[in-house]
This record gives sequence, structure tokens and C-alpha cells, in this order.
Amino acid sequence: MANLPDLIASCWTTAGDIVPSRNGDVSPHGVEERVTAVARAGYRGFGIANPDLAVVRATIGFRALAERLAENGLRHVEVEYLQDWWTRGERRRASDEVRELLLEAAVELGADHIKIGLGVREDDFDAARFADEFDRLADEARAHGTRIGLEPPADSMMSTIAAGVELVRDVANPAGGLLVDIWHIFRAGTSYEELARVLPPEYVFAVELSDGAAAPVGTLYDDTFDNRRPPGEGDFDVVGFIRAIDGLGFTGPWGLEVMSTELRALPVEVAVKKVFEAAVRAFQVARG
Repeated sequence: MANLPDLIASCWTTAGDIVPSRNGDVSPHGVEERVTAVARAGYRGFGIANPDLAVVRATIGFRALAERLAENGLRHVEVEYLQDWWTRGERRRASDEVRELLLEAAVELGADHIKIGLGVREDDFDAARFADEFDRLADEARAHGTRIGLEPPADSMMSTIAAGVELVRDVANPAGGLLVDIWHIFRAGTSYEELARVLPPEYVFAVELSDGAAAPVGTLYDDTFDNRRPPGEGDFDVVGFIRAIDGLGFTGPWGLEVMSTELRALPVEVAVKKVFEAAVRAFQVARG
């Protein structure tokens, strides 16, 4: 499949029956089971979140996980998810614990990037300090041999990709860029024409695919975790998105981040294969 890029199984695609804020944040599936399922399905990369990284560090260790990934041909690694990195006080102390874990994991696992988010704006939010903190975080990532991929979720304080573009351009740190997720692009109402116009190719560090219904069901948070569909099985123009990103010259791996009530009910090896095969079909249509 010459036109197929390397695909990463993002963490939630393999996490199984788990939704943060509902039933915990550690996957019921062991990391070795997840790695095996991902490799057998045809992926070339693996994503894992900080709660599971903490379990790995306390059990088999990062070196053993790195060996499992290499043995299974998984050469791309994504670690996530850092929030509150610009805050102060108790929120910042909790964020810094996650930050330390993710940076350590990035070194040991050879992560392509660390995925970060946003969340709730502070009452005393300071835009200049926010930018300085992003710059500092990118510097720390570069010192650890990796990069920062900022994902602006549609229900966050920075709800559009254009706002993320403004930040990374203003900071202009070569290790601080963007993760472009079709889910949040669609839910924010950003057209692919605007996407192609505003995205600086040099700051597109990662891209994620999924699909969904035209209108959200329930809150954006619940919709995000319960109603995503494999690429090409919903109302999003997945083919148009792929072509828009291709037009920027992006050549990196593509993440598949698909979580839903339906997929959580399936065995992990069935769920990851279903998502992989759907993505293959989407790329075949998009790239001919």
C-alpha cells in the first residue's frame, strides 16, 4: 500500500472500557496486550497516556516497553496528555508531576512528540505568561529529544486551530507545534479551506483521524468519548481532510484516535483492526 502513511494507534483507540471522569483513567488492558494487538493490525506506532505510563514505570519499566515496541515494529511513539502547564498553585503542582513523567517516558521510548492540551482558563490568565510557559515547555521537550504537539480541543479555552497557530507562530520555538485532530477541526466549524490557509506546515507536528455525526450528541466531552467513528463511517469529509493535510506537505505518521461506546464493547484486537482497515480505505480514496 504505497499511498498509506505510517499509522499510530492513539492511546484511546486501544484503551478499552475507560473514560476519564467516569470510571477511572487506567486501561483495563495490559500494555503488552495492547502493543501486540496494534502490531498485528498493521499499525506502525503506539500512543499511551500518562496514567498507563505510571503503571508501566512501576511494573515492567520503560526500557522493557521500548523493547516490546521495537520487537513489534512500532517505530512511532506518542505520549500524552499534559494540561495546566501554564497555571500556578495546586493545578500546576499536579501538572508538573505529569510533565516529569511524560518527559522521562519520551526519552526512554523515543517519543515523536508529547501531546498537550488546554482546559479551563485561570481567572487571572496572563497571555504573555501563557506564551512564555509554552516556550519553556518546548525547550524542555527539545532537551529531552522530543517535541510538543499542542491540540486545541473544541471545548477548551483555545477552541480553534487558528488560535493555536497564533500561539506557535508568536512563540516561534522549533520544538513547539500543533497536533491537528479532525474531530476538533470539525466540531469547531473550521473549514478545510481555512485550515489549508492558516496552518504553517513547519509547525504541523502530528495529525489525527476519526469520524463522527454532523451534530454532537450531549456535551462535547461526552460526544468526544462516546460517539467517534472509524474514518469514513460518519458525516465528516475525511477524504477532504486528508487531501488538505497532504497539500501542506505533511509526511509524518497519522494518528487514529477513535473512541466510542461501540468500540469499547469490542475486544481490543477487534477494535484496533476495525479502525485500521477503515483508515486504509479512506487513504485509498483520498490518494487514489
